[in-house]
Amino acid sequence: MMERSALHAYLLAKPGTTEERPFGPETAVFKVMGKMFALVPDDSPLRINLKCDPNDALFLRDIYTAVQPGYHMNKRHWNTVTLDGSI
Repeated sequence: MMERSALHAYLLAKPGTTEERPFGPETAVFKVMGKMFALVPDDSPLRINLKCDPNDALFLRDIYTAVQPGYHMNKRHWNTVTLDGSI
C-alpha cells in the first residue's frame, strides 16, 4: 500500500503541479495551470479524488470496488479511489 507522503511526492512530480489547501487544512489539492486534478484528504483510510473523463469514470467504477463516485465532488467528473492495495 502507498504511504501518504509517497502519494504527495508522486503527484508533485508531475510537470507544473502545485499543492494548495484552499478548502481548509485537512485536504491537499493538486493543480496544474490552476486546474484541480487530484484531492487527498488527510484522514484514513488513504483516498484520492481524481478528475476523470465521464465515460472512463463509470467504467472504472464498474470494474474496481475501490473506485467510487467522487466524495463531495461532481460525480460525473470525479472518482474517489481508496488506496487499500486492491488496485
